[in-house]
Amino acid sequence: MLTLVATPTNLNNSDLSDPLHLLTALQNLRQSVYQEGQEIFQRWQPSIHRRSFLLSALNLAYYLALRHHDLRPLQTALVPWGLSSLGRSESRVLPNLDAVITTLGELVNADPSSLPGRRPLRAFFRGDRLLQKEVEAVFGKTFAHRQSRIMVTLPNQAAEDFSLVLQLVECGSDCFQINCAHDNLEIWKSIVKNIRLASEKTGKNCKIFMDLAGPKPRTLEVVSPDAKSRMFVGDRLLLTPNSPQTTDPTIPFRASSSFPEILNQLQKNDPVWIDDGHIGTKVISLTSEGAILEVTHTRPKGEKLRPEKGLNFPETVIQLCPLTEKDFRDLDFVALHADIIGYSFVQTAADVALLQTEIQKRLQNSPKKIAIVAKIETKEAIRNLPEIMVQAAGKQPLAVMIARGDLAVEIGYQRLAEMQEEILWLCQSAHIPVIWATQVLENLAKTGIPSRAEITDAAMGERAECVMLNKGPFINETVTILDDVLRRMEAHQLKKTPQLRALHSW
Repeated sequence: MLTLVATPTNLNNSDLSDPLHLLTALQNLRQSVYQEGQEIFQRWQPSIHRRSFLLSALNLAYYLALRHHDLRPLQTALVPWGLSSLGRSESRVLPNLDAVITTLGELVNADPSSLPGRRPLRAFFRGDRLLQKEVEAVFGKTFAHRQSRIMVTLPNQAAEDFSLVLQLVECGSDCFQINCAHDNLEIWKSIVKNIRLASEKTGKNCKIFMDLAGPKPRTLEVVSPDAKSRMFVGDRLLLTPNSPQTTDPTIPFRASSSFPEILNQLQKNDPVWIDDGHIGTKVISLTSEGAILEVTHTRPKGEKLRPEKGLNFPETVIQLCPLTEKDFRDLDFVALHADIIGYSFVQTAADVALLQTEIQKRLQNSPKKIAIVAKIETKEAIRNLPEIMVQAAGKQPLAVMIARGDLAVEIGYQRLAEMQEEILWLCQSAHIPVIWATQVLENLAKTGIPSRAEITDAAMGERAECVMLNKGPFINETVTILDDVLRRMEAHQLKKTPQLRALHSW
């Protein structure tokens, strides 16, 4: 029987070229993953009330433990043996490890009692089945022609124009978003009615996704030297909690914030981004009037400072309740009419628990099951994503939205591609569906002509369970093209796994 003598992280490539050392490294890895995974799962278990999520949470815990190791030397060493390189273990961590260890052990005639043994075939596809159940719990029945769903944000015209909604369903839309930051209850009620009618008419069960506005920090009143003034690198801006007034001539630009309490949480040198990252600044001092910012980034021609533009604080852990007074009022309607509730600015498991409590208050005597979509928009949300998922999916169906607009500003554009991959992997390990959002086929929806890059981006969205489109004058054509792209890509790719269908191009 082989004994455990080393961990994967302290074996170099030459050690791993010896199959006995490689087997030992894999056994140590398996032991470490199991022990750490069990510890993580035991911390989570009290929060899990859905029995259907227990296995998923356990696999998530094992996956987190697995990814705490640098597996690249092991992956390289496994290739010559024709064994799994562990690169697609997300949905089945222990079965995959056990299969590799057992097969390698048999090849080197290891003591069978030292090997974990082979798991039944169904264990390798249990994660796929659990993910499919969760997808249908959120988005409804899966149709044979396409696995990925298409969600469309509806304009307020959908309240009066039933044909607009009907045509989108006929083109391929499976779900509709109503943004609660805009319009009012009467308009929402009419849109909901038209969605239900279109679903009935077409026989498609289109889900209604109502997105709570949340505490979106924005500029309010803005003061500039004149209407044509633009901000350039080196300019100064006073961000105030109230009416932007100052007598300091060295600060020509001023703006008030929609959430003045944030200013008390800023520190010197904290970055502040304005208008979806078009204006970059940093805090150079804090005064009784507010925060004095210095511009660090604009386009060469400068940028105008305008009201109602978003504020992002990527290095500041903002302490704000994720539900505003407006959200509490809107929930009275949303809880009764929505199938899915979008949760903006969620950052912790406690934030999720707050929304769950408020939903439960409004559905005390109702058997209705509402799904939650956690919109991942900040560094803090990324840091706490496993706990957010466990708290949410432990009680009700959950999907995770990669909100790439705010997320890019918060973590930096250069990290966005990396982070959206990591979120996809983490959600797959927990068998939780993902929504691929922000600017998907935006040029196509707005102008009728797609860019080459956005077609590729849409194709990458096939690895998520739902792709979200924004409204635009060419939205019908956009849904039709996205439907075609997703169908084609599903024949080639399933999450991270290539599907090797026969090629006919050559």
